[in-house]
Parts: sequence; structure tokens; C-alpha cells
Amino acid sequence: MYAPQLTPVFDGHNDLLLQLWLKHPENPAQAFLSQRLSGHLDLARMRQGGFAGGLFAVFVPPSDYVAKFHGRDAASEARSHNPLLITQQQIAILQQIEAQSAGQAKICRSVGEIEQCIAQGLLAMVLHIEGAEALDADLSQLEGWVAAGLRSIGPFWNLPNCFGSGVNGSFPGSPDTGDGLTEAGKRLIRACNRHRLLIDLSHMNEKAFWQTAELSDAPLVATHSNVHALCPQPRNLTDAQLAAIAQSDGLVGLNFGTAFLRRDGQRGADMPLSVMVQHLDYLLEKLGEERVAFGSDFDGITVAEELGDVTGLPRLLAALRAAGYGETLIDSLTRGNWLRVLKKIWRQ
Repeated sequence: MYAPQLTPVFDGHNDLLLQLWLKHPENPAQAFLSQRLSGHLDLARMRQGGFAGGLFAVFVPPSDYVAKFHGRDAASEARSHNPLLITQQQIAILQQIEAQSAGQAKICRSVGEIEQCIAQGLLAMVLHIEGAEALDADLSQLEGWVAAGLRSIGPFWNLPNCFGSGVNGSFPGSPDTGDGLTEAGKRLIRACNRHRLLIDLSHMNEKAFWQTAELSDAPLVATHSNVHALCPQPRNLTDAQLAAIAQSDGLVGLNFGTAFLRRDGQRGADMPLSVMVQHLDYLLEKLGEERVAFGSDFDGITVAEELGDVTGLPRLLAALRAAGYGETLIDSLTRGNWLRVLKKIWRQ
């Protein structure tokens, strides 16, 4: 249970499962539940910061990154690299957290379950896949993942897969970095609509974004992206993309990563929280107060020193209040807007 004076935050993206898979292979769930971890997130600090839940990403890192992390030979790591197995192992970690948490954490499959968890002070975990490298072109694994609790999927990370290619350009740059969706990618978008899965636009190149906007019947959502006009990272959203998201009654979750916030595109942590407020101001102007939320990317990025980790959420909210944000708007940004758009997408 988080302290009653804290504002509960439901967040659109974190990479906790990747960090547990890499750093705590023996007993990842217990590491999360009982230790202070080296990254931004663990259960105790989530409670301290008011982190009530969010979308927990399953992410298959490139084989060369895994090899470097573990000090292994890159060629042999590439030969043994198994995206499907890694995906299954990270899904299992989320299931183990639920099973070993003594009722403190729950995999949520509906907005009603999320709301119940927030009301009871339990950690609400939604299963999300970031980058569909483990999914074959026939989508044969998708139904099994949905049965396991999958409610959100981003077809891409930075690298190409059978569904197309994600944004993979340097700063400063345009999001127009690839050829968009393949035919398999178009089938995936339609399948996500049939299963009522959130389709995450955050790593889509510009062509794939507009193809998805045309194909999908759901609100457009970028779970962890920022404003290209303020920080011209290719991963950030142009005004035209923001207008399309607003037109669809979708949502953008603010990415806390300094490289996606700073005008110079650098990862340095010496950035005031006022820069995050500037991006929120811009998003609110373009999207309206019902279509902006948080998508921290905790455990996957560098955050401002003043924020530090998940325990810094109250400091971010204090900065918003100091900037004139009222409590109704803060409630919308911290959880209400996510619940609204998930109800629309999941049709609940």
C-alpha cells in the first residue's frame, strides 16, 4: 500500500522485466519484491513514489547487447539468440511477480481490475510487448499471449522485423526513417484490432504511423513519446502526428528520458524538471487535457537527476503544481486519461 498522501500514478511504459531478466536470472520476482534494485524500479520504491501500476514491457534486446552485458562472444550469442524464448521468459517473470507477491501485485486484463487495484493499493500490471521480433508472420503465438494477459503491443523497436522497421535515426532527425509496414505488419494491425489490443506507435517510423492510422479502428496511442518540435529526436512526434492522435481521441504518454526531452538531444541527467513541464504544456495544447499522460520508460532511459527514480514522482507532481496545474488535471495525467483510453480500446 502506498502512503495515502501520494497521488497514485498509472504509467504507460517501463522496462523492469528486461532488467530482471538480465540481472536477476535466478529469482527475478523475489529480487523485485524484496530488494532495492540498481535501476529505477522495485516494489518498495514504487510504494514510496506512488507508482500504482502501468504497462510492463516485454522486450527482446539485440544479441550484441546481451553478449556485451554478460561478457560473452558476440557471434556465439547471436547463434543462440532466441527471441521467442526470451519473450516467454519475461512473461513468466511477470507471472511470478504476481504469484509470489502475496496479493500485492496483479496482472490486469481489464480497466475494472486496474481500478480495483488502485483503490486497494495493489500494483496493477498490464502485459505489453515492445517489438514483435518473437512473433512470426502468421501471428501463430498471438492468441496464446492474449490468453496469458497481453493487452498491448508495439510492433517495433529500433530494428527491422518481419512486420516492418522502427524509427532508427540520429539526432536531429525526422521520423521518416523507413518503408513502413510490410503485408505481415498490416495483418498484425488488423489482428490487434480484432483482439482489442492497444497498438503502441512509439517506435513506428512515419510511414508505419500513417499506415496504422489508416488501418486501425482504435484510438492512436504512443505510450512513451515526446514532442519533436521541442526535441527533434526521430522517435518524437511531429505536430501532424499529434493532430492525428487528437483526431482519433487517442493519447500520448510523456517519456521521462532526457534524450527525448532536451533540446540538444543529449542523455545527460543535468536537466530541470521544467523541461518535462514544457513538453506536457505543448502536448496539452495540441491534444487537450484528456489525451496526455505519463509513459516514463523507467529502467530503459536516463532520467533527470532531480527525478532520480520512481521515488521522484511526487517531485514531478510538485513541479506541475508549481506551474499552475490543478488537481483535476493532475489526476487525469497520472491515471484518469490512461483508464479512459484503455476503456475505449479494450471496449469495456
